Order: sequence, then structure tokens, then C-alpha cells
Amino acid sequence: MANGGFHYAPEPDQSEEEEGSEGSKGSEAGRDRSRAPVITPGCSPTDVVDVPWPRVSVVIPAMNEARNIPHVFALIPRTVHEVILVDGRSVDNTVAVARDLWPDVQVVTQNRTGKGNALACGFAAATGDIIAMIDADGSADPGEIPVFVSALLSGADFAKGTRSGDGGGSEDLTRLRRAGNRVLSALFNACYKTGYSDLCYGYNAFWRRHLPILHLDSTTLVSDEDGRLWGDGFEIETLIHIRIAKSGLKVTEVPSFERSRIHGVSNLHAIRDGIRVVRTILTERRRIQHPDIPATVPAPVLPDNDVSRTGPVTGMKDRDSDLIFGSHQGRG
Repeated sequence: MANGGFHYAPEPDQSEEEEGSEGSKGSEAGRDRSRAPVITPGCSPTDVVDVPWPRVSVVIPAMNEARNIPHVFALIPRTVHEVILVDGRSVDNTVAVARDLWPDVQVVTQNRTGKGNALACGFAAATGDIIAMIDADGSADPGEIPVFVSALLSGADFAKGTRSGDGGGSEDLTRLRRAGNRVLSALFNACYKTGYSDLCYGYNAFWRRHLPILHLDSTTLVSDEDGRLWGDGFEIETLIHIRIAKSGLKVTEVPSFERSRIHGVSNLHAIRDGIRVVRTILTERRRIQHPDIPATVPAPVLPDNDVSRTGPVTGMKDRDSDLIFGSHQGRG
């Protein structure tokens, strides 16, 4: 089984970020709106260059998150291409709050249940060049989106968040979940010849052109109101990573810090969902080993796996993002 190059994106230096932002603001006036000053990989943090910045679609699954949405939306870079809120038929005013805070938000109602189905519906609605996945509970920092985008611009096909390494961490991982994550990551790496340090973290970004490889069903309806298809639950991140690994795409890990949920209680159940992840890993591996079982992913043309074309990734985390995200004449 072919596997793409695997790389690690270091956390940017905070002092350099401030210097770059302060020294670049004056050069923004009078520029063509289709080209904005941004910090690009390989440049000094104080270098401002004119390059098109890709359009970023931010997909946020949410169910009864009205109290958390204001915290999440406040940190989204204001110049992203679009924000897609996938509503899981909330009974509070999640949708109303989202529309009040972000008038252009695109609201999609998922057609089945579960986080996996919500993400599939959100991905299908996205029109940007890049899709970023953000949880609605306030645990993931949308201000880190530019770092994920920088990893993709540096040659990665998929930017995977990790709570390990310099710049990564978590306020939310219990001892049980941390131990389970290590075991699941080791099992995944052994089965798919990868090097993931944090399998179960759901903060990721990828080029939308790779969406067919994920082979996620966003259209099939089920008669049972609580019915789910394969991949509709919390195992969705594992399923995505499996299909990325099987396709040979290039993955870069991006350090990310996870906060605790701000309000409410998570629907995650460590034991039950851990078993679902194990089942997903083993079932999808069996599909590789036994050709008589139909493949779940179309056979892609494997990319050049020369790891030398992706070096260290630098990125900026500027909450205002005026110097990072420009207008949205993105790459095709």
C-alpha cells in the first residue's frame, strides 16, 4: 500500500508574528483587492508579498450550541470565503445566533444523524479551495486556520491537527482518553503505515479537490429517524484518515491547542466511540486485504511522494487576519 509523505509543521514564533503584523499594515492601502499582502512559507515574517490567497470554507457541525457559537465565531478570520454551519436539528436558537453574528453564514441541515453525516453535508455544500473543520463547542481555535492553510500551501494535501509536540496541547483530555488515543494511534499507524501522533483530534483542513477520495455519503436518506450509515458517527475522523492514507496523499501535522468545552456537555463517550474507531480501523483494513470486498475509495492517481518538496511550514496566527487572508480569488 502506498503512503504519502508525512511532515510536521512547527508552531510560528509569537514575537515574529507581532513584528510582521505591525510592520506590514501600512503597505495594504491601494492594492488590488484580488491580491492581498500575506506572509508566505519561506519568507521572513516581516516580508509582505502579493500572492492570491485560497478561498477557505469553514465547516462547523453544531447541535444545541447557541451559547458556544459566539465564542467560536468571534475567532474566525473575517475574510474567510464562507462559514457553513451544519445544524443537527437544534432545539435551541443555535441557527438564529449564528445568523445574527455572521449574516452571510450558510446554514445546512444534516439529513441523518451524527457528526460524520454533519461533516459530509457541510463538505458537499462548500465552494472554497480549502475546507477547514471546526467544532462548535469552543475547544478548537479558529485563529489557527492560517497555520493549517500555510501547511497546504507548502505542499501538503491534508493538514492534520495534533495536540502533541511544540505548540500543541489540550485542556480537555482525561487520562483515559489520552491513553485510548495513544493506543488507537498506534493501532492505526501499524495498520496503515502512517506516523500520526494524534489520531482522534478533529481539527483538520484539506484541499477541496480531494473530497471525492473521502467518499462520504451526504445524500442517502434513512427511514429510521436515528438511523446512521457507515461513518456517520464520531469515527468520521478515523475514516477520513484511512482514506487519505489509502490514497497516498501527503499529510502534514499542525500543532494545535485544544481548550475545554465552554458550555454544555459533550456527546463523546470514550469507551463506546473508542470501540467504533477500532471497528473502523479493522474493517477498512480488511477491505484493503481482501479484493472481493468492494473498495470504498476510487483508485486515485498517486501524487509524487518526494518528501523533499515540503519543508518546514511557517504560518501566522493573527486574529484580525487582515495581513493573512486576502480576497478570495483562490487557486483552481
